[in-house]
Parts: sequence; C-alpha cells; structure tokens
Amino acid sequence: MARLKDIYKKDVVPALQEKFQFKSIMQVPRITKICINRGIGAAVADKKLVDNGVEELTVITGQKAIATIAKKSVSNFKLREGMPIGAKVTLRGEKMYEFMDRLLTVALPRVRDFKGINDKGFDGRGNYTLGVKEQIIFPEISIDKIKGISGMDITFVTTAENDEQSYELLKAFGMPFANAKKEA
Repeated sequence: MARLKDIYKKDVVPALQEKFQFKSIMQVPRITKICINRGIGAAVADKKLVDNGVEELTVITGQKAIATIAKKSVSNFKLREGMPIGAKVTLRGEKMYEFMDRLLTVALPRVRDFKGINDKGFDGRGNYTLGVKEQIIFPEISIDKIKGISGMDITFVTTAENDEQSYELLKAFGMPFANAKKEA
C-alpha cells in the first residue's frame, strides 16, 4: 500500500471527521484523481516537442500520457483544429498516491527559493490546481536530455464540498502551503 494512502486511513480520516463533525467516515473528503496537464506552445512549429512532452510526462508519472489536440483554430497563433498542442495524464488509485508522495517529498523541495505553495488555487468546489514552472524539479527528468524547460498544471480533484474542507485535506497530507489560512 502506498505510504500516503496509509496516512489517509490512519491519521487524516479521524482528524477531518472530528474537525468537521462528519457522522460517517464516508463523508470525509478524499482525493479522487490527479490530472497533470502540459501545454506546449511551440508545438505549432515543431511536432516533435509534443512527443517529447508526452514522453516526459510518462516518465514523471509512471503512466502513459496522451497528446492533447486543439479544439478550435486560432489564426493569430497559426493553430489549426486537430493539431497536437500539449500532453495530459490522469492518475487514480495507487499511482496517484505514489505521484503525490514524490511531489511532496522530493520534487517541491527542489524548487529554487521555495517558500511554500500558493493557497489561492482552489476553485470553489474543493479542487486545487498547482502550477509548476519547471519539469526539472522531478528527479526522473535528466537535465541533459531535455530540449527546453516548460511547466505543467497539477490538479487535485477531491470529494470535498468546499474549499475549506479541501484545504484541510491537502494540509493533512503535508501540502506545504505558504501562508496558512486564517481561522474563521
């Protein structure tokens, strides 16, 4: 069993159940999936950049990533409908917990001048999105083999009813938020 899944069952569930006065442990919020999305703007000119992006996401997550295609044509960007412009992967279950563990314990501490992550990435429905500026924070990526530095968006999709529950859930997992929210 993944380390964070064990922590969730033993520590997070009782703590959140007590804090929010849930009658059943099934009401306690949990993370359902982690979606990692990577837009590759220069892919309009060079198609191999999308293949490199897919390959890097596959190495980082341990699950096969897929290329995303443009839904609309945008003449200013020389973009045509159906062109590959990015990469994405959705993690669930054990791979989700393993990725989250590596993100929190290895990757985020490697960010230059790291002071914590922003607590303003919540969407109002209990989901949290985190932006990473460089893919080289992940130890799986060799700095010698990459073509260029690019970022990605990591979205944590939870069953929380609101942002407060989601914040407490992610904080209980050890998410290093920069400025703790004020208690209401």
